[in-house]
Amino acid sequence: MTKTSTALTSTLRVCALHAFAYCPRLFYLEEVEELYSQNQAVFEGRRLHAELERQEEGDWEDFFITDEHLGLRGRVDALRTRDGQLIPYEHKKGRCYRDADKQAQAWESDRLQILAYCCLLETLAQHPIQEGRIRYHGDNTLVKIPFDEQGRADVKAAIEQAQSLRQSRERPPVTDNERLCGACSLAPVCLPEETRFAQDESHQPPRLFPKDDDRQIVHILEPGTRVGRTGEQLKISRRNAPVETLSVRQVQQVVLHSFSQISTQALHLCTYHDIGVHWISGGGRYVGSLDWRQGSLQRRCGQYRALTQPEVCLDLARRLVACRAKGQRQFLMRGKRNLNGSTEAVQSVVTAMKRLLKGIERAESLEQLLGLEGNLAALYFSGLGQLVSPKVSATLQFNGRNRRPPKDRFNALLGFGYSLLLKDVINAILTVGLEPGLGFYHQLRSQAPPLGLDLMEIFRVPLVDMPILASVNRGQWDIEGDFDIRGDRVWLSEAGRRRFIEIYERRKGESWKHPVLKYSLTYRRLLELEVRLLEKEWSGEANVFARSVVR
Repeated sequence: MTKTSTALTSTLRVCALHAFAYCPRLFYLEEVEELYSQNQAVFEGRRLHAELERQEEGDWEDFFITDEHLGLRGRVDALRTRDGQLIPYEHKKGRCYRDADKQAQAWESDRLQILAYCCLLETLAQHPIQEGRIRYHGDNTLVKIPFDEQGRADVKAAIEQAQSLRQSRERPPVTDNERLCGACSLAPVCLPEETRFAQDESHQPPRLFPKDDDRQIVHILEPGTRVGRTGEQLKISRRNAPVETLSVRQVQQVVLHSFSQISTQALHLCTYHDIGVHWISGGGRYVGSLDWRQGSLQRRCGQYRALTQPEVCLDLARRLVACRAKGQRQFLMRGKRNLNGSTEAVQSVVTAMKRLLKGIERAESLEQLLGLEGNLAALYFSGLGQLVSPKVSATLQFNGRNRRPPKDRFNALLGFGYSLLLKDVINAILTVGLEPGLGFYHQLRSQAPPLGLDLMEIFRVPLVDMPILASVNRGQWDIEGDFDIRGDRVWLSEAGRRRFIEIYERRKGESWKHPVLKYSLTYRRLLELEVRLLEKEWSGEANVFARSVVR
């Protein structure tokens, strides 16, 4: 390891010290768990600095300084000489703090940041620095921060405390100051309000989760299509069609079906921009995903510690099975209301499921739970067939679950839908930084990662079963053109897959109000939220996972 790389690993960034003063939990998530996010305030801050550099060309100097003895490194926004004194400047987009006398003051985290730069400059300049200055552009206020022995002591104490926290295996608790969370870029990762709700269900969490991610999910359906790279764009080359280019900023996932291809250069670009890349076979089976995680080791270590404890796994599995079964039963009850004929068959299924649900909490092992889940699933699928309209063609009726391969059109729809769902769940798991191969309920018996199989149970009904039943009853399927029949095997044709993807992606964009947290978000975001709520279960902030039951 070179001297430079050693300095980078042994020293703290000044911006990390700023995060520590703002919120120790924020510091820990960024510096230890290596989680980063950017909100509108972050982008506005960057634009401000770029604009200042253009406006003050010639009077703007920034310096990157490292002091290994102090244990600090950072880039000073600007240096200026005033009355023979070298003064560091820091520019902030927001407003300053006003004390009881309405006097302008620096926020504590900003004060510590500029004092840290003063410490670094003394090392560089080899003579005392008298003050630092912060320009708050929100109210056009300049705040001067004297640099004295107390300031030096504050910086050294903060460095020592931050370095100690960086060595800890315990994530700090959510801050008591709720106002800090509203402006924090990592609120969608930290989920502070959800943690407060878990501790006190009377607490009403505001929506700190980010707005919907409207980037495209690009499905490459045609065999022989190639995805390449040109600059910062993905280049899609189809046979007998013009080349299509997409900016990486417009893409959330690339899904390669059948025998489509992607180049190494395009994979590198997707990895750099955290774009999910997934493969699905021509028969509609989920094949695998590109693991683009960088860091997140601390999160996976916490997952390993938790999910190697049988009692933790059993508790989570009970909640998962209950969530799925309650959602299935609720769906049957809703569908029963729309039936024109007899409802006795569906009612008997609903009643039997209610009796079995009572046994979930009493299950003493995963084996017992698997038996209960199997019985509940058999009941559900027997009732699901009753919800298909009698006006629907006999070839699209549902007479029980079959797979590998599906033997009728309805099961072909279910199989392809569950593959798309598993792909999206795996994408959310990788985004959060967990390990898909280590679950708490399903065992590693097939190619599909167990944690992905676990979490997709929550979403089978709302994202796959409900839209399939609705599309079948509405007559949206071409019985001949949308399916590929080969003996007793039935798959979706290319046209059928294209139609299904349109229905599925539209469903994911619909908003849904969480029955417990009481705020609305799209199913696209709910996938990620549920994974983050799971991660909280072994981080001392439990009680909200797997409570997303269809109403």
